[in-house]
Amino acid sequence: MGLFADVVNVFVDSRGQHGNPLGIIWSSDSTRGQEQQIASDLGFSETIFIDDFADGECRARIFTPTRELAFAGHPTVGLAAWLRGSGDDIRTIVVPAGTVRVRAEGDLVFVTAAPEWGPVFDFEQLESPRDVEAVDPAAYGGGIYYVWAWIDERAGHLRARMFGPAIGIPEDEATGAAAIRLAGMLGRDLEITQGHGSQLFTRVVDDGRLVEVGGRTADVGSIEIR
Repeated sequence: MGLFADVVNVFVDSRGQHGNPLGIIWSSDSTRGQEQQIASDLGFSETIFIDDFADGECRARIFTPTRELAFAGHPTVGLAAWLRGSGDDIRTIVVPAGTVRVRAEGDLVFVTAAPEWGPVFDFEQLESPRDVEAVDPAAYGGGIYYVWAWIDERAGHLRARMFGPAIGIPEDEATGAAAIRLAGMLGRDLEITQGHGSQLFTRVVDDGRLVEVGGRTADVGSIEIR
């Protein structure tokens, strides 16, 4: 019997376009201890493995092609939206960093996390969105970099790209953990256009101790891995 992953695009725009692909896999005897290899074979920026789901709480682990992450926004938002789309009542996701709260707002699904839970990013603010779009990913090596510029500072709308060679991601289409960190640093709600046009939204909550990140998710289907 083959091993399958469900795939969704996370942080799509209002037309359902763009977004960051996510692999979702139920853990089993054939996956335990093989998560890193499976994530590498799948090749998405992140793959999330569901270890358990009961009473509205899901326990999961997240892997890039080269390492496990204690928390990431794109996989938790995508998993929450996928479970909700399947008719499941998902209220929390437990990952190694802690317990992530889940809520919906219209067609957006949000997760809540502490900014320090995610990877450490080198943030670089540029002068304009055009400067962000002109960046050569080859200029960023050996770290995790997030370059951004205001589209409309008053409205909290910005343009961003993320380069993560240190975690096996040359360029990430949409990065929830970076959005959470930046919103926490700036202390304000944000609308982020990242990559080719993915959309992320943040809300600063609990007096700035926590940040929500959310967006829209579109189902892609199921693929056989091996």
